[in-house]
Amino acid sequence: MALGQRLPEPGTPESEALLAELQAILQQQSIYSVYQPIVSLETGAVFGYEALTRGPQGSALQRPDLLFGFAENCGHLYTLDRLARERAIAGARLASRQQLLFINISSAIIYDPHFVPGQTMELLQRYGLEPHNVVFEITERSSIEDFRVAKKILEHYRKQGYRIAIDDAGAGYSSLQAIAELHPDFIKVDKSLIENIHQDKIKECILETFVTFAQKMNISLIAEGIERLDELTKLIRMGVQYAQGYLLAMPSREPAELPAELAEHIAQHRKAAAANGYWTIGDLATPIRTFDAKTLISEVASYFKEKPDAQAAVIVTDGRPVGLMMRERLFQQLAGQYGFSLFWHRTIDHIMDREPLIVDAALSVERASQLATSRSIHNLYDLVIVSREGRMAGVASIRAILETITNIRMETARVANPLTGLPGNQQINRELSKRLLEGKTFSVIYIDLDYFKWFNDRFGFHKGDQLIQFTADVVQQSIAMCGTPYDFVGHVGGDDFIVMAAGADAVPLCAEIIRRFELGVPMFYDGEEFHYVEDRHGNRIENGGVTLSLAHLACAGGASVTQEHISQASAALKKKAKALRGSVYVTSRVGAGISSYA
Repeated sequence: MALGQRLPEPGTPESEALLAELQAILQQQSIYSVYQPIVSLETGAVFGYEALTRGPQGSALQRPDLLFGFAENCGHLYTLDRLARERAIAGARLASRQQLLFINISSAIIYDPHFVPGQTMELLQRYGLEPHNVVFEITERSSIEDFRVAKKILEHYRKQGYRIAIDDAGAGYSSLQAIAELHPDFIKVDKSLIENIHQDKIKECILETFVTFAQKMNISLIAEGIERLDELTKLIRMGVQYAQGYLLAMPSREPAELPAELAEHIAQHRKAAAANGYWTIGDLATPIRTFDAKTLISEVASYFKEKPDAQAAVIVTDGRPVGLMMRERLFQQLAGQYGFSLFWHRTIDHIMDREPLIVDAALSVERASQLATSRSIHNLYDLVIVSREGRMAGVASIRAILETITNIRMETARVANPLTGLPGNQQINRELSKRLLEGKTFSVIYIDLDYFKWFNDRFGFHKGDQLIQFTADVVQQSIAMCGTPYDFVGHVGGDDFIVMAAGADAVPLCAEIIRRFELGVPMFYDGEEFHYVEDRHGNRIENGGVTLSLAHLACAGGASVTQEHISQASAALKKKAKALRGSVYVTSRVGAGISSYA
């Protein structure tokens, strides 16, 4: 069958031929699984893999949509789905106990009586996996008809340790209803919402709603179908937690790792946030006593008796954290009836918490807090274990995490611009001083909206605020495309912005800011066209509307350049730019030793 061809009508020769082929596939068990990585946008590490079923190569049913669609039409969906689940588990090669395997199941399958008894558990045990490694990803092959029954069945699996994901969010109403009814652990955002999101403000606003909702409900968000670096960068900056798509890795028979250059791209953009007050859980990690998993319980108990202030100990195997032993919980075990005689001479791995919260050091403090506070009330105040590349790095307490978040929010609210949320004058001065002290060449770009007063008077302050926010977005998006992760953008106030970029040549960045601004600003005119505007004194100026004036100043490193020099030179340069018609940039330099660049 050609790509895009519909399934044949039942009873036709084509349908009978496909039925024979499907029966042969099921009898010979000739389907196989490929695996596509799901990547953490907090750490750049592979978080898990989605198992994708493929029919025999060269078969008319090779494509999964045709294979499962035809199987459902002719009543063989349950048999095919069980076989696909077996193949997915059998071929999975997870690198750590924390990685997850996402297995697609049709919503119709959860009503299958053969789905309940425990065949999946038997498969997992056979291949060395556990329920906490598995996420059942509910697809939209058929809509859920009875949410009451579905919730009951899925709750049965949750109690065993499995997790639930809802696929194709944003593609239709049924996925949103499933989110509301089933309270999933993961939401997978459909490719249709992710494609070109860096250029589509409506898609961005919709995804922002998903991000906010997921944070409030402690649900993890996975963006699907990423094929462009621009999309990936936008998602990182929007706070989406996980990503999947051809850009990151193609599906393959052997689970693949993320290419090094993409991992570095993710890490750099996270570091950029760090320069503006972003804290990672690794910043809070403190040392703690560790014990090997085969240490006797008596030895751990003796340690706690000798160290009355010790709250817990981390249990490790070959330097990798595998469990947590809280002081209070250990003594509760020993104090119970026969506790001493039962446990004293056994190893600590018999009573340790085998499922502690273990997070990578690069994870944001905000996200670590969400994970920690969503735990069971019995584990709510357990220490959070911090690892680097899978190895023990330290622990963080709930108190330290919450205090840090409170301080970050108070500081951000105090110094950020209230309209755009960008760093204000205090942070701008701090950043400028830091760059001057580093002694490296950098660029300063002052950005001013021309004729903003005219726009505000004509269209109202609400539309004016929207234009200011749009300009802030344009600058940030341009930096994501043409700048570096270490570039800084601040809101001086009103309609003035500032960018500090690495190196002397920021001309491509200036050109990109103007291009994006000119492309998007007409939508603020409500369909009107203008041949003139008015300046601050009410004089008519021939111009098509609001424009941008950019003053690009290359600053040489060294003691000869000061903040005052930069301020004076930029003011003169901005005056020169504003004397020109249209959106323009002008360039100059301050300090010695800068080669010609424009």
